[in-house]
Amino acid sequence: MSESTAEGHAAAANGDGKTSNGLHLHRHNKRPFLIGVSGGTASGKSTVCKRIMEKLGIDNVAYTQRQVVCISQDSFYRELNDEERIRAVKGNFNFDHPDAFDNELLHQTLADILHGKSCEIPVYDYRKHSSSGQQMSTIYPADVVLVEGILAFYIPEIRNLFHMKLFVDTDSDLRLARRVLRDIKERGRDLDQVLNQYTMYVKPAFEEFCLPTKKFADVIIPRGADNTVAIDLIVHHIRNILHGDDEVEAPRPPPIIDHHPLCNGNHRNTASLKQPPTRNSSSESLIR
Repeated sequence: MSESTAEGHAAAANGDGKTSNGLHLHRHNKRPFLIGVSGGTASGKSTVCKRIMEKLGIDNVAYTQRQVVCISQDSFYRELNDEERIRAVKGNFNFDHPDAFDNELLHQTLADILHGKSCEIPVYDYRKHSSSGQQMSTIYPADVVLVEGILAFYIPEIRNLFHMKLFVDTDSDLRLARRVLRDIKERGRDLDQVLNQYTMYVKPAFEEFCLPTKKFADVIIPRGADNTVAIDLIVHHIRNILHGDDEVEAPRPPPIIDHHPLCNGNHRNTASLKQPPTRNSSSESLIR
């Protein structure tokens, strides 16, 4: 699972309305370009987003002038009840299940972003398993918005808001090793708890909920941020968007499905499509 909190990155403008690397600031008459970034736990989703920011030269500038922002699906974990919180402390709660997220809030936030509105999103505390609402992060209107998360493509209503979908495909052994190191160092977990949670929840959830959404990706990125060719091609496309060379069209309407409430406790039926979404073959690619 990508475990970064919501972050914003911006582009500082000079007097002629351009950034230091020549990119134009906000295209007020165009829709924001929404990019979904999915993949398994510790696959490198947030690192891919960070590399994109770095290559665009806009990773260390003022929030209110940002051209490209990145938010994490993890910011939309729902609040746990008392019984769930006790289980979470013991490592016995499934944070990789669709029901772990406030999908209604995520959907509404992305819809507001597409309409050019500023949004307040929670800052999630992984040690306390809570956002509590006491600390919020402001997402200001931007030209390009990256949304990363393990289940970014799972809910059809959310998936169909993205103009581009990236799937970070990383070896499972490497992902496990990264998760162990991260959870012990950054989140105060012990080794037994990390391995138990991975075996009981993370791996099965990846196979049931995350991996099947790989087919919805427009670009698959093997090796994650180490795949510099893929990153460069994506950055080139984003530059075209920022320069105004490419128009941003409205996302396609969601496909017709049998059952797809944003969160109803029965997710085995949500991927039952009557009609697959129409795809633009010119934008589909597998970068190796």
